[in-house]
Amino acid sequence: MGMVQRVLIPRFYWIRATGGVFVCAAMAKVFDSLGLEPVLASVIKLDVSRYLEWFGVDLSKYSRIDLGLELKAFSLYLRFLLFLAIRKAFRKYPDIGVIFTDDPMYKRVVDEVKRRSIKLIEYIHFPAEATFRREFLDAGVFYGDASYIVGRYGRFPYNIYYGLYLKLVPFFMRDNPFDVAQLVLTNSRWTARVAKAVYGEEPEVLNPPIAPNVEVVEDPKPFESRGNIVVMVGRFTEEKRYHWVIQELFPKLRKVVGDAKLFIFGSTGAKTAEEYYTKVFEIARMQGLRVSDTIDRDADVYLVKNAPRNVINDVVDRAKVFLHATINEHWGIAVAEAMARGLPVVVHRSGGTWSDLVYEGSYGLGYTSVDEAVEAIAKLMTDSATWRLYSQKAVERAKELTFGRFVEKAASLIKKIL
Repeated sequence: MGMVQRVLIPRFYWIRATGGVFVCAAMAKVFDSLGLEPVLASVIKLDVSRYLEWFGVDLSKYSRIDLGLELKAFSLYLRFLLFLAIRKAFRKYPDIGVIFTDDPMYKRVVDEVKRRSIKLIEYIHFPAEATFRREFLDAGVFYGDASYIVGRYGRFPYNIYYGLYLKLVPFFMRDNPFDVAQLVLTNSRWTARVAKAVYGEEPEVLNPPIAPNVEVVEDPKPFESRGNIVVMVGRFTEEKRYHWVIQELFPKLRKVVGDAKLFIFGSTGAKTAEEYYTKVFEIARMQGLRVSDTIDRDADVYLVKNAPRNVINDVVDRAKVFLHATINEHWGIAVAEAMARGLPVVVHRSGGTWSDLVYEGSYGLGYTSVDEAVEAIAKLMTDSATWRLYSQKAVERAKELTFGRFVEKAASLIKKIL
């Protein structure tokens, strides 16, 4: 591996328990296993004190650099400052030999990276170009009209805020990652196909791992000890389609399984998330459903904000089905975590969740319409043999996504370029 001593892992922020943050944390451990010293860099003030609690990963021993900014209003524009965090790291650690980033906003340092002969690795969660360059519409990979974009930035004044951001993007976002990176990775076969349509080349697929603090349960609680409970987990945002589930799916399900209950657990860190939570709560009430914001009341629908992991796991272990309603989800860490507990999953037939987590029906059930979703959920709730089959399949798939497996595969890919 030559004289490479340190690897820089720069990203916009490290202070929320998101899937992207976890991938970068996991990669720090991968590089550590290869004998490299990770340096974490951030635009936003960097704090890794809760990583053991969030993920079961300790990053406290690694060097950290940040620009000292806070995650407040206009944070979208702060992404453009990533290059300053990278330059700050270069000044302090001239022996950086590798950069791993999941953020494409590094255009302003590309020449310096080449001049220093630094090996660059980029991990693509989803090609950003496919959300704002309409020329990809004809290729079938334009997602700029997706519900999360429209829901977050479609109305005044957010549309002006987002419009200006898009005008500035070309000055800060690298062009084609394959022109500058020695290794381009992505999270699923589905995302890899989108990336090929955008960049002309297909990245290596490296599925994100299940966090070390999420146990893969060898012997899940049996069908007979569970209630007719559907569980959903994910941020309270439009793209999770909780409103669709409550308005359209759940009423139909209750006609087939009269005592069905729905539990939705999600985080509400941002103002838009709180607004969406309130909207979903009102939709449930308007449907005439009994709604609770805690799990300790008798209700039809439970909308629980920022619940601790043990509370979620307790409900997952009492449930019969995990439902995922997002269309074109890039990966789906919440689905993987449900599978780790042996809970059968029902997902939309799109995105990386369908292609890589349930392998197009091999490890879980899929749907495209509300009626198909209801049929799949009802089958798992009422047919013990089908439930046991997909519970076993879920555990099988989860075992392939453990943290140890991830470290092994990532290390083998990185060794090829060092």
